[in-house]
Amino acid sequence: MTLGIPGFEYLRLPGVDDVELNVAVGGSGSPVVLLHGFPETHLMWRHVALRLAAGHTVIVPDLRGYGASDKPRATTEDVYSKRTMAADIVALVAHLGHQEFALAGHDRGALVAFRAGLDHPEAVTQLGILDVVPTLDMWNVLQGLPAAVGFHLFLMAQPAGLPETMIANSSDAFFASFLDTWAKDPAAVPDEVRAEYLRASAGAVDSIVADYRASAGVDVVQDQADLDAGSQLAMPVTVIQQDWGSQLGFDASQVWRAWAPDLDHRLTRAGHFMAEEAPDEIVAALQDLLAR
Repeated sequence: MTLGIPGFEYLRLPGVDDVELNVAVGGSGSPVVLLHGFPETHLMWRHVALRLAAGHTVIVPDLRGYGASDKPRATTEDVYSKRTMAADIVALVAHLGHQEFALAGHDRGALVAFRAGLDHPEAVTQLGILDVVPTLDMWNVLQGLPAAVGFHLFLMAQPAGLPETMIANSSDAFFASFLDTWAKDPAAVPDEVRAEYLRASAGAVDSIVADYRASAGVDVVQDQADLDAGSQLAMPVTVIQQDWGSQLGFDASQVWRAWAPDLDHRLTRAGHFMAEEAPDEIVAALQDLLAR
C-alpha cells in the first residue's frame, strides 16, 4: 500500500477464519466504522474519516478480498458471503475493545453493513448506507434496458473461470470504466488515488469476482430468509443515494423503509463516489445519524 489516511495508525487485525484485515484507526471517542465500495479501498473515506476523527475513534478497514487485506480462495460461497464479511467487521472491532459501534458503508461495504445490522443488532448502534439497495431488492429491480448499468453484476455472477479471465485480461480498462462513468466529478478521485484503486483491484480480481458471485447466490438466500421472517434493522438508519429522479424506475426510499422503520432517506446531487465528491455533505449526514 502506497497511500494512507494522514495521522491514522495502520494495523492488521483478525477477522474470522484466520483472515487478517488491513485497518486504519484514528481519533478518539465512540467508535465509527467505515466500509468502502467497489472498485475502491478504505482510501475512499480519507476526507470523511479525518473529519469524524475529531470526535470519534474511526476504524476504516479494507474488506476481505480488497486492498491490502487477506484474499482467501473462495472454496465455498460462504467465504465471501456478506454474513462472513460482516462477521469480520464485528470481530476486528471487538479486537480493538469495542462491543458496540456505529457503522457506515458505501456500495459493497454498504451491503456488508446491512448484513451486520441484521445479524448483529446488539453491536451496531447506528447504520449509514451510501448509494445501494439490499441485494435481494437489487436483483428484483434490475429489469429491462436500465439494467445495463449493472452489467458487471451479471458478468461476475457467472460460474468461476470466465469472468476472472475476462477481467484479468483487461483489468485497468474494466475497473477504470466505473471510476470514469460513475463519478459526476472525476477530479474528486485524484490521479494518485485512482492509480491505487486500479493497482489494488488488479491484484484482487478473483476475490472481487467471488464477492459479487456471492451476491447472486448465498446473499440472496440469506436476505430472502430475513424477509420471510419479518426481520428488520432495529437501529436508526440513514440512507444517502444519488438523485436519479424518474430514471431510477423505482422508489428507493420505499424499498429501504421495508427494512428500516427508523429511516432517514436522503438524496444527493453528487455522483456514486459521494464520500469523495461531497465529503462535507456526507459528514453532516453521518453526524446527524450519530446524534440519533
